[in-house]
Amino acid sequence: MRLLKKILLAIVVLILIFVAHVLISTGFFRSVESKFEGEILKKIPITGAEDITISRTDSFALISATARPSYPPNKQERGEIYLIDLKTSDYQPKLLSAGFTKPFAPHGISILKTGEKAYLVMVINHTEQGHSIEVFNLNNHQLSYVKSLTDPAMISPNDLFIVDENRFYFTNDHGYVKGLGRIVEEYTGLGWSNVVYFDGTNYKEVADGIAYANGINADLKRNLLFVASPRKFLVKVYAIKKDGVLSFVENIPCGTGVDNIEMDQQGHLWIGAHPNLLQFGEYAKGKKKTAPSEIIEIIYKEKGDYSMEQIYLDDGKDMSGASVAVPFGDLIFAGNVKDDHFLILKR
Repeated sequence: MRLLKKILLAIVVLILIFVAHVLISTGFFRSVESKFEGEILKKIPITGAEDITISRTDSFALISATARPSYPPNKQERGEIYLIDLKTSDYQPKLLSAGFTKPFAPHGISILKTGEKAYLVMVINHTEQGHSIEVFNLNNHQLSYVKSLTDPAMISPNDLFIVDENRFYFTNDHGYVKGLGRIVEEYTGLGWSNVVYFDGTNYKEVADGIAYANGINADLKRNLLFVASPRKFLVKVYAIKKDGVLSFVENIPCGTGVDNIEMDQQGHLWIGAHPNLLQFGEYAKGKKKTAPSEIIEIIYKEKGDYSMEQIYLDDGKDMSGASVAVPFGDLIFAGNVKDDHFLILKR
């Protein structure tokens, strides 16, 4: 009987330790009070503007948006790609993807300038038939479909970064797409997700052991690649080798659930983030009306030499589930997972 009591006590202690670990590691006890030294310039009525990227050369923003009643989805969602001409002051979005008739729920997006007012656009797409990367050309603000890329390596693709017209990286945010494996992965924070590199011919894993690999971006001038690991509150830094293979450099602790990564003209990292992952999870599933949002800026110089600044913090009143932040002059384009609008902030 005493042995049975000891076993039961040990099980209870282990459960308590596990619950405490989940709560602490997901930011459950963090206090969030709204803070921003600026103003909300405009609310843009696009639902689920999860990823935004900007061309500073030609002054426009591309928005990848999907209406998400809940996440993960229980039916096929429909999303679109929009463009905002930043040379105008009204910031009216233009629908680009109306002619794309395939099932379309866009997620991470990346662009590459290929000519005068010409761009290669690639976007992660989630459908009931599987995942793909949709490839488009953008010429004079007109979007045309090129092809769809699929491969077994696209387990649960989240975001991508175009290196050139033939090569790119993408993240898988899970190693398991459903069942017990996915539940264990999310709640324990085990690093079962990865980064995949397409070299123009083959797909190959170039980084693994990541807890929920999410946003990805690179500074090709310095041969550095950055990956967001929101489940561990980290930005992971890798060196890019000549063959595209990654070499781990270090982790940057961020204290928040980092999502998509964008870069400014100085090479600083701008990140939309989730201060409380459990509350965000309930919000994403449609069980809570709001979730806190955060925007941070990271100045990365070299290994061990970096700084981080909190730019924006909101308890969910103005915007829930911030997923991306892109600076443009004194403006910040702040997108989110499933709100019915995104914000243009002015500093």
